[in-house]
Parts: sequence; structure tokens; C-alpha cells
Amino acid sequence: MDRLQTHHSQVRVHPRRPPAVEPWSRRRPGRLFLRAETMHGFFTYLEDNAGGNDPVFHERSHGESFLDLVGARSRYPGLWILDEPESALSFTGSLALLSDLRDIVAAGGSQVILSTHSPILASIPGAEIYEVGPWGYRRCVWEDLDLVRNWRSFLDDPERYFRHFR
Repeated sequence: MDRLQTHHSQVRVHPRRPPAVEPWSRRRPGRLFLRAETMHGFFTYLEDNAGGNDPVFHERSHGESFLDLVGARSRYPGLWILDEPESALSFTGSLALLSDLRDIVAAGGSQVILSTHSPILASIPGAEIYEVGPWGYRRCVWEDLDLVRNWRSFLDDPERYFRHFR
């Protein structure tokens, strides 16, 4: 079987990763790491190596393909690492993914590590949230996240931001 080939990317790992991640990942065999930049190649690989009832991903939109993949793989417990999945999704798509992720975690046997700029996805019930910034990372509650405060501020008064545009 051919191996999925993607462009090598450099990822800087913080020297102190959140404590809940490493021990969990050693105990669970199934893993999925998905980012927008590698989705096209991954979908091509899945279509070329069909092994089930997967849809033809390239015939769907970016967001539809992403949600189809999560739906098709959600029955397999394991470690889900999602890097900014909202880049593929509309508002309603983000709500659908939030529902899927909640169900995946509730079914047991899975852990989700999610890097996001979406206040919708950051709101998953029961999540341990770490905010990353110049300080490194810190545990945070959803209401206190910069991304939540910034979105609320913008939605309360978009005109306040328009004056900063050139």
C-alpha cells in the first residue's frame, strides 16, 4: 500500500506540553492529525485506497469533505489532533463539528486536541482550555479567552474596527 506523502513542515513544540497530553497518547493506538494544508492529499490517498463507504471527497466542498471525514472516522476511538479546523467551515459547519466532537468524546476512548481561533469550537463542554500567547500557554476558561472577548467586541460594534482599515 502506498504511504500518504505530504510536504514536510516544521512544527515548534513548546518544551512544556500540557500535562494531560503525553500520557494519554501513549495508551491509545488510534490517532488522527488533520490540518487544512494536508486535506487535499489525504483525501486523494483515501480515494485511491478506498476501503469502505467513504464519500468521494473531491466532489464535495472543503467544509463538507471535512465534516464527512470526521463523521466517517468518529466510530474509531483514539487521539484526534485538529489544527484550526474552522478554516474549512461556515458558522453552521462549526456547530456541526462541535456536535460531532462532543459525541466523539462522550462515546469514550477518545481525546481531542484542538488548535482553534473559533469561539464556537473552543466552547466544547468539559474542555480543558489552554490559551497560547507570548507568555507560553496557560489554562483558561472559555469566557476569559482573548478570542471570545475579541469576537464579542467586534460583534457588539463592527464600526469600532472599521476606522482602523486603510
